[in-house]
Amino acid sequence: MPVHRPGSARRALSALIGILAALLAMTIALPGSAFAAQGQGQGDKAIPHPEDDWAGSQIAKHEGGSTTGEAPTGLLATVEGVDVSSHQGNVSWSTLWSSGVRFAYVKATEGTSYTNQYFAQQYNGSYNVGMIRGAYHFALPDNSTGAAQANYFVDHGGGWSKDGKTLPGALDMEYNPYGATCYGLSASAMVNWIKSFNSTYKSRTGRDPVIYTSTSWWKTCTGNSAAFGGVNPLWIPRYGSSVGELPAGWGFHTIWQYTSTGPTVGDHNKFNGAMDRLQALANG
Repeated sequence: MPVHRPGSARRALSALIGILAALLAMTIALPGSAFAAQGQGQGDKAIPHPEDDWAGSQIAKHEGGSTTGEAPTGLLATVEGVDVSSHQGNVSWSTLWSSGVRFAYVKATEGTSYTNQYFAQQYNGSYNVGMIRGAYHFALPDNSTGAAQANYFVDHGGGWSKDGKTLPGALDMEYNPYGATCYGLSASAMVNWIKSFNSTYKSRTGRDPVIYTSTSWWKTCTGNSAAFGGVNPLWIPRYGSSVGELPAGWGFHTIWQYTSTGPTVGDHNKFNGAMDRLQALANG
C-alpha cells in the first residue's frame, strides 16, 4: 500500500507552480504583448503606427483633392475649427485662438489599445483658451467589436458632459491604413459594426456620436447606407472649393474638413452654422 508523504506532495505542487510561472513569463515576453498591457482585448490586433492615423490621413492618399490651405470664400454663418492628433505634438492653442479658431476635435484613441500621448495638452489646452472641443476615435473595424471600441473610447477621453464646451465624440470611419479598404468586412457587416459602436456610445454618454467619413469610402464600404443620416451629425472631409456630394441619408453636413494644409496645424474645418448652433450641438 503506498505511503502518503505530505512533504513530497508539497514539493510536487511547488514544482508545478514554477513551471506554470515560467510558461506565463514566456507568454508575456512574446512580440506584441505590449499591446495587451495597454488594454488590448481578446481578438485585437497590434497597431503598427497609430501616430500616423488621424482624421483624413488616408483621404488624400486615396481620393486626392487640391487645397491651398486657405478657407473657402463666400460661406455664411460658419465657425472655424481644427482637428489634431499626436502627429501635431504640443499645440499652440493661443495662436489658433488668435487666428479665429473656435472649436477643436482631438484624437483620443484607436482600436482598443492606443491612446494619444498628447491628449491632455490638446484636449485641455483647447478648452483652456476658450474653445469648444471634442474627442474622436480612429476606428479599426477588423481589430475588435464596435462595442469594445466605443467603451475604450469613452474610458480614455471620449466621454461627454453638458458643460457647454464639450462636443459629442466623433467616430472616424475611413480607409484602412493597414490593409483592405473596408477592413475585410462586407457592407452589411460594416453597417452593423457602426451600429454597435453607436448604440454603446449612446448608452454610455447619452449622445449620438458624430460620424467622420468621406462619400467615396462610405459608398464603397457601407453600400451607401442611409441608416445613420437621421441620427448622427456628419463630419465630411473634402479638400476642394465645396463639400460636394454627401453620403446617403444626410441632407446636410455638420462639419467640413476643407484642408489638410492649414495654418498652425494642417487640418482645418468649418462648422455649418453660427456659433450659437455649435453651442447647441455641444449642449445636446
